[in-house]
Amino acid sequence: MGTAATGSAFDTETLRRSIEGTTGNSLLALYADDAEIRIVDSNAQPSHPKVLHGRGQIASLLDDIYSRDMTHKLEECIVQGDHAAFRESCEYGDGTRVLAESMVTLRNGKIAEQIMIQAWDE
Repeated sequence: MGTAATGSAFDTETLRRSIEGTTGNSLLALYADDAEIRIVDSNAQPSHPKVLHGRGQIASLLDDIYSRDMTHKLEECIVQGDHAAFRESCEYGDGTRVLAESMVTLRNGKIAEQIMIQAWDE
């Protein structure tokens, strides 16, 4: 995994601990107050992604995700300057798997923008 960006408080170990934790609270702390996430998947196509604005909406998403019977693992992360890319794999208790790829823009060590492309077993 990568290391912290020069002059940035963002690092892969903090991201790993946050993703692999049991609540979304630590992960939420990595987002800027005005962060935006765009999600593309089979329900939200590229021309109409699901867009979340601000930590309030992001918190609701994370609360939902972390309330589910599933595990999360940070597979890989690369940090370069004010950008990072990472792969997350998840598995539900019934064996259903999810894979998500994210590209983020960082501002003052926090995630300011994220685009996530995800797919899951059907």
